[in-house]
Amino acid sequence: MRLPRDLSGADLSRALGRLGYGVTRQTGSHMRLTAVTARGEHHITIPDHRPLKVGTLSAILRDVSEHAGISREELMVRLFS
Repeated sequence: MRLPRDLSGADLSRALGRLGYGVTRQTGSHMRLTAVTARGEHHITIPDHRPLKVGTLSAILRDVSEHAGISREELMVRLFS
């Protein structure tokens, strides 16, 4: 599956909400999301830009997939399908 090219930070934040992430704070144009799972607490920072740069999106998805213990492809299917 290819990375979406027109995804905003707000769209990604809503999609990550399906995995238990919620916005804990926002400073300027950056949102801090936190998830508390069986694997522990996990924090990520997402810029609220439109659209997100492909490298930024890739790094965020890699970080989330490593914490969740699933492949990046499986994560993308869960978030964007």
